Order: sequence, then C-alpha cells, then structure tokens
Amino acid sequence: MVALLDGSPLLIYLYHITPPSLSERAYAEIRRMIVRLELAPGTVIREESLRAALGLGRTPIREALQRLARDQFVSVIPRRGVYVSSIDIGDLALLYETRSILEPYAMRLACARGDARQWDEMATTLNSATTDSTPDQLLAIDRHCRELVWSAADNRFLTDQLDMLYAHSDRLWHLYVADVADLHDLIKEHYTILDALRAGDAQRAAELIETHMRRFDEQIQLAVHRRRQSPIAD
Repeated sequence: MVALLDGSPLLIYLYHITPPSLSERAYAEIRRMIVRLELAPGTVIREESLRAALGLGRTPIREALQRLARDQFVSVIPRRGVYVSSIDIGDLALLYETRSILEPYAMRLACARGDARQWDEMATTLNSATTDSTPDQLLAIDRHCRELVWSAADNRFLTDQLDMLYAHSDRLWHLYVADVADLHDLIKEHYTILDALRAGDAQRAAELIETHMRRFDEQIQLAVHRRRQSPIAD
C-alpha cells in the first residue's frame, strides 16, 4: 500500500488488484484539487481545462464528474453548468455525527481482522512525523493511518463511505488549517490507538478514535469561531 506524505490527499483503492480505471483516476485527481482548494468553492468546472490538465479524454472526465456530483463535491445546475460545491461550515457537525458512528465501527472490525504488518506500517508512518512536519504532511499521516484501519476492517462498503466522508472533512480542514493550533499532539494520539489495535482491544480502540475525532472537531470549530470574530472577516 502506498501513501503520500507530502501533504497531498491520496485516494487509495484498497480493493483493486489492477490499476485504477481512467474514470477513477480522474475522480481522484479532481477530488484532490477540490479538497486542496485548487478548485475553489463556486468555481465553474470546465471539461476542456480538466482534459488538458489531466491528459484524459471526455468520457472519464464526465464519469468522474457524475460521481463527484453524487458525493456532493460538485453541483450540476441545469443549463448553467457544473460548479464546485460551496463549503458550509454546518456540514462539519454532520460529518462528525456520521463519522463518529462509522469510524469506531471500523476500529472494531480492524481489531478483529487486522494483522501485525498493517500495524507495523502504521508505526512507520507515525514515526515519519517530525517537529518540522507541515500541517499538510501531518494531515497526510493522519489520513494514511485511517486508510490502514479501513484496509484492516476489510469491508469495502464501509471503506467507500469513510473515504468520501474523510475527504469532505479534509476539505474543511484545508480551509481552516492555518488557524489550528498544533496538529502534532493529534498525531501523537495515534500511538495510543495503535497500541489498542495491536492488543486487539476493540472497545478501547473505538473509544480512542471517537475522542480523537471529537478533539479535532473542537479545534476546527474554535478556528471557525476565531475566523468569524476576526476584524477582517467578511
């Protein structure tokens, strides 16, 4: 399994033996651009620009946009075009509400189905964090730790949902990440989660991931509050 630690969100196709199709590649790349705010909320999606940027044909681009519309990353307005969906901070509460149910369940499955190889890889990933790691790099480490748990859970329906929900959360985090105090402590929490996974302690792992998500949600909410209270805020 491969993950990027340079800050780029990575869509890993955990259940594919063959390379991703062109439409899957288009989906991953366009979603990355949306999550990283390279395609800002409200931006008009121009197929010809995406074809040139990605080196892909019309069909995979259109198939990717259809999937992105289903996943609510883009909005299709009849007779007007396709737009990057707006960012509604109210979605953060809904995302937390949903993920707080699914992520602990994934932890329980991972405890039952995971193996030492996956947990060793998680340890290696966590150990790659340094005091000089950027917020984007730390978010990528967090993402890869989640992906390893999802892989261990071995439920593609659950993984697909968690992957999509995490990407939506990631998009909100990129908008406010400069206002988050410090991500290093949040990354350190994964070591305790890893200990529970190695021990096969499903209850402990589920409780820890829920606490981890709640703490990060609180930090983002605080960042949003500070942004709104800023004298230069719109």
